[in-house]
Amino acid sequence: MKNNVASFRKKHGYSQDKLAQALDVSRQTVISIEKGRYYPSLPLAFQLSKLFGVAIEELFIYEEEKK
Repeated sequence: MKNNVASFRKKHGYSQDKLAQALDVSRQTVISIEKGRYYPSLPLAFQLSKLFGVAIEELFIYEEEKK
């Protein structure tokens, strides 16, 4: 799954640290989400979409795995 979290974070003027504080998660969590190493829980994904004022689908792009 790809995501646009970093671009929305920058667009809204958040540092990784400030975004982590707003979401009540660690900075490492934000870094891992942005790099695609960690998929957020559904409640966290909803928090992100609400904070940025966009649909979850605009933040996270599902790509089917090639078989």
